[in-house]
Amino acid sequence: MDLLLVEDDLEAAALLKAVLEDRGHTVQHVGCGEDGVARACANPFDVLIADRLLPGMDGLTLIREIRARGVGTPVLVLSSLGEVDDRVAGLQAGGDDYLVKPYHTDELLARVEVLARRSAQGVTGTHLTVGDLELDLLRREVHRAGRRINLTPREFRLLEFLMRYAGQVVTRRMLLENVWGYTFDPGTNIIDVHVSRLRTALDDDRSAPMLQTVRGQGYVLLSPEGGRVDEGGAGRGLSLQ
Repeated sequence: MDLLLVEDDLEAAALLKAVLEDRGHTVQHVGCGEDGVARACANPFDVLIADRLLPGMDGLTLIREIRARGVGTPVLVLSSLGEVDDRVAGLQAGGDDYLVKPYHTDELLARVEVLARRSAQGVTGTHLTVGDLELDLLRREVHRAGRRINLTPREFRLLEFLMRYAGQVVTRRMLLENVWGYTFDPGTNIIDVHVSRLRTALDDDRSAPMLQTVRGQGYVLLSPEGGRVDEGGAGRGLSLQ
């Protein structure tokens, strides 16, 4: 893939560029929003990765500017601002995904690849669908088979993360770091409690739960036709690693 990275921190940019290139991607880097707009308008890219807090023209203004000029390149926003309002602002500005710092490069790589696939399929990054389950990031609404599901902000964030990795095992560590912002295991059952509540809200006494536990690994969200996960961690038609 051809990627454009807009990041003013030269050290962070060099590290991220090396990781992306090691995965086989071509990366162009610029250090300010104005140059990001110029480059994005002059060349086609598969995905644009933009830091939110850029000097001069910030990342959200950059996105608004390229959208106003008709550039539809998917944009992944990187930011240390991780509150719900911050993430919503990023999406409302025209971003397709929002990743809070600090992050694991594996997650960033996965999100970049997902954005590229969605772009090819014409899928918007503000509306997630897994089977009959739909999540609208802008309206902050969840529906399953037309039924409105009311979730707490934490449950909503948990579901969003699971939907972005639908069909893949999500570890407890991934959830602690990306949903709760912990870089350590607090040694509580906080994840189990929220997963249990979310499972109850989603499944509504259905026989085949969408949200399943994979013993010794984590959790996986499956579409209703995805089947159950066996003890080895493999659902029908899925490779869970």
